[in-house]
Amino acid sequence: MSEQLKILSVYLKSKYFTKFQNRRKLEKWQDKKMKSFLREIVPKSPFYQKYYEGMSYENWRELPIIDKSMMMEDFDDFNTVGIKKEEAFQVAYMAEDTRDFSPNIGDITIGLSSGTSGNRGIFLVSPKERIKWAGNILAKCLPEVIWKEQRIAFFLRANSNLYDTVHKGKIQFQFFDLLDVLDRHVERLNIYKPDILVGPPSMLLLLVEKIKEGKLHIDPKKVISVAEVLDPLDEKVLENIFEQKIHQVYQCTEGFLATTCEQGTLHLNEDLLVIQKEYLDEDLGKFIPIISDFSRTSQPIIRYRLNDILTEKKIPCPCGSPFTALEQIEGRSDDLFYFQKKERDEYIPVFPDFIRRVIIVSSERIKQYTVSQLQVNLIEVFIEADDEYKKMIEQNIETNFKMLCDKLDCSMPRIRYANTMDRKHGKKLRRIQRKFEIY
Repeated sequence: MSEQLKILSVYLKSKYFTKFQNRRKLEKWQDKKMKSFLREIVPKSPFYQKYYEGMSYENWRELPIIDKSMMMEDFDDFNTVGIKKEEAFQVAYMAEDTRDFSPNIGDITIGLSSGTSGNRGIFLVSPKERIKWAGNILAKCLPEVIWKEQRIAFFLRANSNLYDTVHKGKIQFQFFDLLDVLDRHVERLNIYKPDILVGPPSMLLLLVEKIKEGKLHIDPKKVISVAEVLDPLDEKVLENIFEQKIHQVYQCTEGFLATTCEQGTLHLNEDLLVIQKEYLDEDLGKFIPIISDFSRTSQPIIRYRLNDILTEKKIPCPCGSPFTALEQIEGRSDDLFYFQKKERDEYIPVFPDFIRRVIIVSSERIKQYTVSQLQVNLIEVFIEADDEYKKMIEQNIETNFKMLCDKLDCSMPRIRYANTMDRKHGKKLRRIQRKFEIY
């Protein structure tokens, strides 16, 4: 069977045949898939063989947790295809430097994570895994059926053989390098006229400015936000310009985790992997995902603790899917702010969403913002707004921070304002960020 037919087979299975009537049936199916997967894959990974020695797969939901640092420390024994970490990094860094992302090691695609935490990682994808990924992402993201011609424009920091896999049959795919100059992107987009526009919100906003200037003339059927947290402020701007719901794909080195349904709700892709919840605040529905991917064989992801904070939806999605619905992706858990309790030597975590709301409700005239906690008692805020409103907005921000601190019974940190936004070309935009270690 050709690769194109294999992708079509995965597409059809995902879109039309993998359906679950309720949550109980989904979890029963996941349990069966995980037990079968563990029996097959653990003997092929020296790391997992040792880590799970003497343990029963019947209680796989309670197996020891791993994280990125463990995976990278034992990378050579972790993967099942015999690839050494040093060799993988060498290939990945050369691709980054030359911007030629075609080289593999054998038939294995090598990718380099963006490393926003300062700890860059490697991911491996086999040809079979590439086909599964392509079929599933096309099934979940295409606005039209796969046999209709559709043009995809994909903005990312780095290309990959993984993304080129979707360039099949009627589906056209063009990679737009975030490191290229904006005017070059505009020129290419005006010629290409994409049906589907995919990119980080920060890049989509730059394209919006070009549309407003009358320099960019595109009318995509679907706009998909990836790679960065979709801030409500940015979402509103994008929806107004593109006159449609902005969809999201939540994907990272460790898996294809969530997509937006036709109702505009972000759902975990629980037909592809199991996502357990480590609650930070169950009443607020905020949790850290622990993922197990029962189709990932070259670099097995089992009970892997991510560093993200997700918020689950409190009411069911009208689409009727049994997959967990998300209210939002908040950001990284190491971007939790910490405020000091009043008259006590104690620090409490403050969720990024609380900080985000402090800014957003301060004024509708805010065009851009970032908030960085530099020390427990020092926060730096950048806002972009017309000069005549800045003073009023700053007063509102300080009032809202005071209200938040009073509610949390915390001391009010000092707030200073930056004149420029701390942003490097080609790097992910993090609007909420903690820049010190808390002990």
